[in-house]
Formats: sequence, structure tokens, C-alpha cells
Amino acid sequence: MDRKYLTTVTKVAGTRAPSESRSKEHHVLSSNGSNVLRFRNTHPSWDSHYDGSIFPILFRSPSFLATRQSLGDKLRATWLGHSCYYLEFPSGVRVLFDPVFEDYCSPRLFGGLIGLGPKRYTPPPCTIPDLPAVDAVVISHTHYDHLSAPSIAQIKKHHPNAQYFVGLGLGNWFTKTARIDRGKVTEMDWWDDVDLTLAPGHNNKGEPIQIQARISCLPAQHSSGRTPFDKDNTLWCSWAVSSGSKSVYITHLPCCPSFAQIGLLRGPFDVGLIPIGAYKPRQYMSCVHASPEDAVGIFRDTRCKQGLGMYWGTWALTFEEVDEPPRLLREALRSRGMNQKVFGVIGIGETREF
Repeated sequence: MDRKYLTTVTKVAGTRAPSESRSKEHHVLSSNGSNVLRFRNTHPSWDSHYDGSIFPILFRSPSFLATRQSLGDKLRATWLGHSCYYLEFPSGVRVLFDPVFEDYCSPRLFGGLIGLGPKRYTPPPCTIPDLPAVDAVVISHTHYDHLSAPSIAQIKKHHPNAQYFVGLGLGNWFTKTARIDRGKVTEMDWWDDVDLTLAPGHNNKGEPIQIQARISCLPAQHSSGRTPFDKDNTLWCSWAVSSGSKSVYITHLPCCPSFAQIGLLRGPFDVGLIPIGAYKPRQYMSCVHASPEDAVGIFRDTRCKQGLGMYWGTWALTFEEVDEPPRLLREALRSRGMNQKVFGVIGIGETREF
């Protein structure tokens, strides 16, 4: 378990956002305009009609750095399956994105023994106690393959210093269902920015060490809900995290016009963590999940210098073959005349340094 240390979260004013963001068109208001009832997608790329063979996937046990001081000037990104990444920034900040460590990404019956949805066919490469530290947990949205109550409970137990960054409306789930202290949960709207400041220890002279990360909530196109009764009640988001000399953009969502705005106003990014799976049949999936071809467009629009694919190789959520996304990603890069070394995939549990 992490020893306790001081953290503060400070809202940042005056950062760049498109002029239309002030109208909050993605908010659905009550009749008198006083309350946000739910959220919606506003781009034409959202289609309102939205209401395989198994192959072995490269898998290994991850190796994490034992101390914050051992990072040097490199950013380390470790893929833990699906859209879960563990990021070790050169400043020492450590961020966990969309942690789901269970076999089923669905509601569970009989005390959690049986899940209603697909079962994981590639096991988690580690457990939550194996992570050396978790300073920030960032959640994209409420679907079960991105938000897990048992995983959040484990983080609370083993990493009690963690701060949670979530979209609007999701704070109540964390405070009431997961029983996280309200002061550790930050709800954010699109184009909001906060600074996370840590005081995890002292240097050799006995002086307190402070390290900082900027966390930005950015637009996305998707939906949310954990039951038939809470559809779109919480906001879905993409995210950017920067600390020290490195910046990361994280999304699991399909192509939409917001990516070009994000690249223009917040890019470039050193690394993009971009989805490449769960895209067939396109008639139904194109408005919610990116294909490998879409992923290359997202990579370019957001002005990422390098990219890693995710959202494949963990659960069979849709109808494409499990090993198809990396192959189509290579073909998409080749067809656009792009260097295949700038955007690729790694195995579950593997770490890439940037």
C-alpha cells in the first residue's frame, strides 16, 4: 500500500477551447434550464440508429519502476489490456486509465461469480496491488468495460492516495457506490483543465518534493450508462495528461470533428493511446468505435507524434477476428504513406518508452 502523501487539485482558467464550447450544446437541460438532465452527441458523425475466431495474444508480466526517481526523462506506457494503460511520467506522476481487472466486463450475478457479458480471454497481466503507485485514475465513461466497481475498490484499498478524474455526473457513483471520499473525485466538463500537485516525499536535503500534472477533459463521441435507466446521464470524455516534458492523449472513441479541434488547440502530443478494435459491423459500430483506418485519422488529427493501439485483444466484443486490428492498422498506415514505426501495437503487459 502507498504511504499517505498530500495531493491538491486546482482548476485552471483561461486555457484554449473552441468558441462554441461556451454554449454547452452537449448538455441536455431541464425545461427551466436550471439542471443538466443528461448528455448528447452533437456531431453529424453520431448516428442515432445505435441504441470470431480467437487467436493467442502476446502477453507478458509487466515490469514497473520501483521509485519515482528512476524514470529519467522517459515516459513509460504499459498496456494492461483493452483500454487500460498505466502511465509513468518522467516527473514521477503515475496515472491509471480505465482500470478493469475482472474476467467479465458486465454486470455480475451470484456475488460476482458470473458475468452477463463476454468473458476475458487474455488474463490481466498483473493485479492492482502490483502497481507501485497510483496518483490519478482517469475514467472515460461508465460502460462496464471501462469502469469496474471491484477494480475501483481494489485501488481504494491499495492506493488510497489516488485522485479520480471523471466526466460530469459520474461523481455520485464514486462517492455512493464506490464510497470514495468526495475530496478525491473531480468531475470535469469538456475543455476543463486541472492541475494535480503531489508532495510524495523529500529530497536528499530534506526539502519537500512537489510534482505536478495537468489533466484535461476533452470532447468525445459515445454514450454512457450502466443500467437501462441511466442512459447518457453522465458525460463521456477523452483526456490529455501532461507532466514534466511529456504529454499523452487518450481516447477510445470513434472519428468525429472534435479531434481536429483537440489537435489544433491542445496538441501536439508526444503519445496517443488510440482504439483500433471493436468495429464490426460498421453499420452499427462506426458511430461509437473506431476502426484501424479511423485510428490513423485520429492519430493525425490530434497531432500525436507517436501512437499505440488499444481496445483489442482482451474481450471479443464485436465480430472482427481478434488479430485483425493490428494487421489493418499496418495496412492503413501503408496506404497513407506513413511510417509504420510511429503508430503500432504492443502486447498486454508490455511497456513502451518514449
